[in-house]
Amino acid sequence: MGVLILGIDEAGRGPVIGPMVLAGCLITEETQTELKKLGIKDSKELTQKRREYLSEKIKEIAETFEIVLSPPIEIDNSINDGTNLNLLEAKKIAEIINKINKGYGKIKVIIDCPSVTIGKWTDHLKTHIETLSNLEIVCEHKADKNHVSVSAASILAKCVREKEMDKLKEKYGIEMGSGYTSDPSTIRFLELNVEKHNDSGIFRKSWETWRKESEKIIQRRLF
Repeated sequence: MGVLILGIDEAGRGPVIGPMVLAGCLITEETQTELKKLGIKDSKELTQKRREYLSEKIKEIAETFEIVLSPPIEIDNSINDGTNLNLLEAKKIAEIINKINKGYGKIKVIIDCPSVTIGKWTDHLKTHIETLSNLEIVCEHKADKNHVSVSAASILAKCVREKEMDKLKEKYGIEMGSGYTSDPSTIRFLELNVEKHNDSGIFRKSWETWRKESEKIIQRRLF
């Protein structure tokens, strides 16, 4: 089988609507060549159609893969309890590692690190991992661009995030956009629906964008 490599990445870290999705993709060194030939690269550099095609190919080729979601309520509770998003992400990444690390022997784990302090963040991550003895853990910035295993994980995560957003759009309206604060459609949706869908669980209420829109409604009521 050769050396096993587990690439891990996330999608949907910054949006005000919808979940954060994290994916792990376990491949062999030989599989890396196959994935490169397919044109696997950072999901942000691919069209949605291409991502969806490659996602199915990755699932066929990989030894295994794992997806975990962090819904808005979990993100909000974590931040309100004093655990920032970087530390929550470490916890979710450890969840992926623990699910995959069952009887595979030596695994090199490559992670697109969310924190500027790579060493400190890696130490925190290790506190959540059940078995470390067979793992080599490498945390890097821009790992999704530099390692095909992480690129593959980024594609899996992005495709699941897009599917989760499609479900929300079916229920709450296509006009919610991408969920990102840089999207004018999302901001407009927020302005019109922050009160209507307040208890729906779709918004990250710990986000400044959501708080500002909520404050506007309170002010309008006062006047």
